[in-house]
Amino acid sequence: MRMLMVGAALVMMTSAAMISSVMADDDDAKGAQKLAMQGRDDYWHCLAREYSRDSNQGKSEQDFGRSVAGACPSERQYYRVALLDFLTTQYPTIDGGAHLATANRAVEAAQKDIVTAFVKHRPPQK
Repeated sequence: MRMLMVGAALVMMTSAAMISSVMADDDDAKGAQKLAMQGRDDYWHCLAREYSRDSNQGKSEQDFGRSVAGACPSERQYYRVALLDFLTTQYPTIDGGAHLATANRAVEAAQKDIVTAFVKHRPPQK
């Protein structure tokens, strides 16, 4: 009977440790997701400031695209790193190079979206 009680206690402690570990991993994933979303938002806000500058009036699509590509370097890097961390946390078995490529594509997509908005909303050339 005593061995049964010890065995039951051991099973309960192991289960509690496993649940605690899963909850910690879940907290890590949620934290990484929150940071990635914050990085995205910060980068987008910076791109929006770039978009709305008066000095961009009259720029061609190519010139504005080059301007956007060089804008917001710290926000861009933070977004890339935070997204990379989230992807690594969420999908640990996938190669890190694939995560980096995904993060780079996300940055490129944000830049492309802001350039597309610029082209669609600029006044017609006279």
